[in-house]
Formats: sequence, C-alpha cells, structure tokens
Amino acid sequence: MYKIILLFCLSFIIQPLAFSAEKNYFLMLKNNKVNVRYGPSMDYPIKFIYKKKFLPVKIIDKKENFRRIIDLKKNSGWIHISQLKKSNSLITTDEKILFKKPTKYSKPLVKLEKGRLVIIKECKLNWCRIQTGDYIGWIDKKNVWGI
Repeated sequence: MYKIILLFCLSFIIQPLAFSAEKNYFLMLKNNKVNVRYGPSMDYPIKFIYKKKFLPVKIIDKKENFRRIIDLKKNSGWIHISQLKKSNSLITTDEKILFKKPTKYSKPLVKLEKGRLVIIKECKLNWCRIQTGDYIGWIDKKNVWGI
C-alpha cells in the first residue's frame, strides 16, 4: 500500500519536471522570410518579419501549431511550426577565435566578430565544430546563443 502511495506522489512530482524541461529549447528559421505574429493564429497581424535563414530562436511557449519565440535581442512573437526546424546554428555573443582542434592551444584559424551566425557540425563537451563561410573549425561554447 505504501509503495502505491509513494508511486502516486512521485508521478505528480516528476510529470511537471518533464514538462518544464521541454518548454525552453532552440529551433531555427527554415526560410529566408518568416512572419512573426502577435498571437498564435494566422488571424493575428504580422508583428515583424525575419529575413535570416538558420537564425536560432528560443521556444518559450506553444499553442497548437504555433510556437512563441524569443530571439537574441529579446524580440518575441508567434511563428507557425512549419517555418521552424531543429536547430544546428548559433550566434556568437562575443568575439571568438576559431581553432583547428577543440583546444585553445591549437592553431587559430580566424577571429569571429560578435553576432556572427554559424552552422554547427558537431559538439563535444565545451566545444562545437562549426562552419562559417569558407572556414571550418572549433569554438568554445561560452558566450553563444542557440545551444
């Protein structure tokens, strides 16, 4: 009897934790032109338009087929899920050095400016292998938006 009561109580504790873990995550824009709306429906007017494919956005709420997003500059609104996809991009929030290998003692390749949009190839512990323009290398995960 005590086991049943314990399991019942634990289910109420674990369920909200699982829901909150999936609430805030990153997706990226699928197209070069994406409408952001005031509310979660096509009936709401367009608030602004993103014109940057692969831009990472943080999902902060969802309602049916719409996701409420917030970007690096704290702009928010609702986007239809068809305009979003799994994120494999990030934005540097500080100047970064792109290294040949995932260590700060390896050969530096190029300096990335603050606000640079890069595509993630893979991530390991504190490093991500990224591509930007003609360069492929590793940056540390500190001071980036989108992971």
